[in-house]
Amino acid sequence: MIHTVAALIALLVCVPVAASAQEWTEYRNVEDGFQTLFPGQPTVTSTTWTSQAGFILPERVHSVQKGNERYSVRVIDYRDVERMGAEKAKKCPAGAEPCLGNLDLAGIGYWRHDVRGAQTYALLSYLKSGAQVTDAFWNQLGRVSGVMFQLINPDQSRTFGYIAMHEMRLYIVEARVPRGSVEPAIFTQSIGWVDKDGRGVRYQQMYYNDVHGLREAPVPGTGGQD
Repeated sequence: MIHTVAALIALLVCVPVAASAQEWTEYRNVEDGFQTLFPGQPTVTSTTWTSQAGFILPERVHSVQKGNERYSVRVIDYRDVERMGAEKAKKCPAGAEPCLGNLDLAGIGYWRHDVRGAQTYALLSYLKSGAQVTDAFWNQLGRVSGVMFQLINPDQSRTFGYIAMHEMRLYIVEARVPRGSVEPAIFTQSIGWVDKDGRGVRYQQMYYNDVHGLREAPVPGTGGQD
């Protein structure tokens, strides 16, 4: 990945962060398949996310609140969406497009389209909140394709984030800090991926969930594990 956890820890000696007095520690969650740096031990809460196609999906939020600063990683699980799409199609009017669909392109119930558009829909959710997007650009962490973004919120606080999708789970990495704070890049760029055994994974080639997560092509090999 571009920034490994170890490398980012080393950067702390020379790069200012939003809360310079904080101690950043490595956090690894095998159940949700990621690792990152947090300024303290996060709490984990469970909730749900309504996808663009209307599927109700499980979401887990890993977050730390430090005064007026909030750091979170939201993990939204799309792994059961194919079954949900099939169930949805059973209830639609006979002959309707979601009933017919295209198994290779859309998937019954449009579940494939829902997966492909998940990152865009997540960014749209911020716009609907009244936030102003000041920057958005493609990036990769661990060779997993994603989008970095920056926002000014209605209360003039700033949000710096990264949205990516890996193995059918949507990751929304978000740092919300007061106006004028230094960008907390140590947080937003430390996200990495772990396998079921808790080992860090870095792909040899670019990973795109809408291709590899949907198994439309073989998953790239890994070029080393942390």
